[in-house]
Amino acid sequence: MLVSIVIPCYNSEHTIGEVVELAIQEFDKLDGYECEFVLVNDYSRDGTWNSICCLADRYSNVKGINLAKNFGQHNAIMAAMSQAEGDLIVGMDDDMQNHPSQIPQFLAKIEEGYDIVFGVFKQRKFSVIKNITGAVSRFLLWHLLDRPKDIQMSSFWCCRKYVRDEVVRYDGYNIFLQVLFFRTTHNIANIEIEHFAREVGESNYNFRRGLKLFMSCLNFTVIPLRLATFFGTVFSATGFVGALVVFIRKLLDPSIAIGWSSLMCAFLVLFGICFLMLGIIGEYIGKLILNINKTPQYVVRETRNVKKTVETGTSEISDETRRPENTGKTDEVTDD
Repeated sequence: MLVSIVIPCYNSEHTIGEVVELAIQEFDKLDGYECEFVLVNDYSRDGTWNSICCLADRYSNVKGINLAKNFGQHNAIMAAMSQAEGDLIVGMDDDMQNHPSQIPQFLAKIEEGYDIVFGVFKQRKFSVIKNITGAVSRFLLWHLLDRPKDIQMSSFWCCRKYVRDEVVRYDGYNIFLQVLFFRTTHNIANIEIEHFAREVGESNYNFRRGLKLFMSCLNFTVIPLRLATFFGTVFSATGFVGALVVFIRKLLDPSIAIGWSSLMCAFLVLFGICFLMLGIIGEYIGKLILNINKTPQYVVRETRNVKKTVETGTSEISDETRRPENTGKTDEVTDD
């Protein structure tokens, strides 16, 4: 059985080679399994693409995809999944925190009949800030998304080919991979795995990237819009009742002064809520515009060991170089 290992790579020239080598060693111990790698360079600032090219030259089962700009982790995974040919697909990070030694546990669990398996870390070896923001994000996503309530998600996972086939059909610009998994099936399991310490560098996820990923979930839920309707109704009703109470009190006791400070506080609260709800609606409108104008999920600049066509959302790129006539530039850059 062929297992495709898809890895988004960003500034990982010192770790991606070790990830591939260790994974190959793990598969050498397994009977009945073969592996291939699809490594996507998400416009790294270091020599990650050169490292991928060296791996592709050394191993025929390593495919390399170089993106034209930084599209983000989940878009890079989508690019990798478009080239995955295995019966099973394993997704993992490039920093050795998702360790290749854990892969056999995923394969054993999915053999029990599950469609998707997520790894759950026994102990998260992140910074304090990332642990806090991760906990807040998980709490919010837990209540916003349609998913099995006893399932936790992570960046280390394994799925069946039919799940991959369904996921890559999604052509929207904003991608939240785990949400696409939940939209496909609820036959999902968790396994406990070790979370290894980062060997080189630091996490590329900052607050801005995390917020962007979180906001992408708005593509898949209308709950914030329903919350806007709910809060708008509650505060409108509260304001009406409050105004009625003030009016009655003024009629009963004309000497009662109506304070400007309380009125301004009420205005600030209500206007703050209005602007929050407008922001949520604006996010939805912005995402609709990005999808309507056919913004590509990713654009491939060049590839290694990729034989079939790579779809980019609005165009296609293959390993064969096509040169347009009388333009002086190349549509696609491919293997030398």
